[in-house]
Amino acid sequence: MKVYNTLSAKKEDFVPREKDRIGIYVCGPTVYNYIHIGNARAYVSFDTIIRYLKYKGMKVKYVRNLTDVDDKIIKRAAEENTTTEAITDKYTKAFHRDMTALGVEEPTIEPKATEHIKEMVETIEQLIERDMAYVVDGDVYFSV
Repeated sequence: MKVYNTLSAKKEDFVPREKDRIGIYVCGPTVYNYIHIGNARAYVSFDTIIRYLKYKGMKVKYVRNLTDVDDKIIKRAAEENTTTEAITDKYTKAFHRDMTALGVEEPTIEPKATEHIKEMVETIEQLIERDMAYVVDGDVYFSV
């Protein structure tokens, strides 16, 4: 299997660091609205890859986050005259129902963004220091 390596900017043979174990991180939804088919495509695609790796005998640690803090969430809460927690709970449940309906397996771990703000800031700072990300008008972009 070949994968695109963003560090080398090339397609390369997939070679796991450990013989029979792999970790996969997939960016999950920002839970302020229902997902659409375009959103679901990524989760179905990675579900297929994960199932293939498991079929090949790999132990897969699959992490898919939930973004539960965002301007869109704050705006939706104001529109619905409720709290951001109520919004994120409602749309997280809807997301899980949609994933079940599509037959997408649950991740091994599903952290919420609000539980890892400190780590995200540290990682972003490291990416900027290594010229792997850059800042424009206060926003940070990954260099690809």
